[in-house]
Amino acid sequence: MAAPEASSTNSASVEPVGSVTPRLWTAPLRELTPATSYGFDVIDFARDVLETPLDPWEEWVAVHVGELLPDGRPRFRTALILVARQNGKTLLAKTLALYWMFVDQVPLVLGTSTNRDYARAVWRELCDVATGNPMLAAELGPKPIWSQTGSEELITGAGARYKFAATNRRAGRSLTVHRLLLDEVREHHGFETWNAATNAMNAVPDGQTIAISNQGDNESVVLDSLRLPALEHIETGRGDARLGLFEYSAPPGADPEDVHALAQANPNLGHRIDPDALLGAAMRAKAAGGQELAGFRTEVMCQRVHLLDPAVDPDAWETGGTDEPIDLAQYRRQVALCVDVSLDGTHASLIAAAVIDDKTHVEVIKAWDGAGCTKQLRADLPDIVAKVKPRALGWFPAGPAAAVAADLADRGHRGWPPRRVRVDEIRGEVTQVCMGLADAVLSGEIVHPRDDMLTAHVNAAQRLWRGDAWVFARKGSTPIDGTYAVAGATHLARTLPPAPSPVTVV
Repeated sequence: MAAPEASSTNSASVEPVGSVTPRLWTAPLRELTPATSYGFDVIDFARDVLETPLDPWEEWVAVHVGELLPDGRPRFRTALILVARQNGKTLLAKTLALYWMFVDQVPLVLGTSTNRDYARAVWRELCDVATGNPMLAAELGPKPIWSQTGSEELITGAGARYKFAATNRRAGRSLTVHRLLLDEVREHHGFETWNAATNAMNAVPDGQTIAISNQGDNESVVLDSLRLPALEHIETGRGDARLGLFEYSAPPGADPEDVHALAQANPNLGHRIDPDALLGAAMRAKAAGGQELAGFRTEVMCQRVHLLDPAVDPDAWETGGTDEPIDLAQYRRQVALCVDVSLDGTHASLIAAAVIDDKTHVEVIKAWDGAGCTKQLRADLPDIVAKVKPRALGWFPAGPAAAVAADLADRGHRGWPPRRVRVDEIRGEVTQVCMGLADAVLSGEIVHPRDDMLTAHVNAAQRLWRGDAWVFARKGSTPIDGTYAVAGATHLARTLPPAPSPVTVV
């Protein structure tokens, strides 16, 4: 269910205020009351026992993640809470942990963090609160704190325990976990911790996992594995009804300086967070672009980005798209092609580029996909090049395209290359090619047809530094051959010598 717009404004007379309600959230199955949500008890516990009241947005989330099924089990077996940094998500997590121990008295609460020192610090804070609060201290046993390294615990007199673990494949193993708190799930780049910790809850009918984080990038695979099906359920009603999403985030494409958008990602804006501080950081991030802007979008706007250190600015690439691309067939004398192959050989791209009126227009000529696609590439390429009749065809012989090197380099055999087509090996200038594309995109010199494949490849490209220069990093399973091909075609098109004048017969 989409939340109402944040009650914020740009007016100088009214301070912008963060939205208590998330922008995206899973609707309850029934009306939420003290009888149908344990969240109301959490609010009372924070106010009356801990004497640290929750902020309004934390109260809203507590009520919704605390929804109960008619049989008394938590409605949400797993709940994902996404919110920008510094809004109080750690306070909410600590309050839930203490409530589960001292009120629900569940046998084991397990907290995880990407950094063991940070997880230990949270445990230490819980110990300090429990021993320093008279009402909680009265519920502790004779030896409530175990501090042996690797076995740290906080234990109540009723036997409820809190343990912590770092994010690794041992988290939760050999334990039966009743409540699980996963902090910064965006940093889970694999499923080792998730599998170890959540499967420790399989035999607990009323178990619950709460994952709290700000947004991530393409490497945040666990976060995506929760968020995407939760969105599917919100939008269609299909899927896991016991997976909940509560997302405070700026709308996709929002300007970093849009205070309304910031209010949707920062529910404490105007309370504990100074709007001017965020707007100042937004201005600097927009000016810097690249990694700094991507970091601002994930941490302050809670927006999904493709990469935290993108090689090509994704906003500038989006701006360069057009729904009415030029037909490059009219400009054959200015066209250059470039072909490249993915690292695992399961994808290949052939891209065209031509400089027209000081803009480099690019076009996807063909893409091959699947195991063995390079065989089809070798079969198709001569006819395609003969039909397109470019001035030049380029490739990267030091990259995965070496798989088709024999065919590309075999000049003079079977009419290859076609007449008046120059075949160029792009070798020593690879850093110039890659950095040149990024600069051309950023300066608005690239016009592209919004091809989904090409955009996905460009957005997946990261920098691989070589001294003070860089190339596109070919790593992981995500193909970026389209990025290399468009960079190569752009480089060749921009460095073509002037086309010879047509011969005039007198």
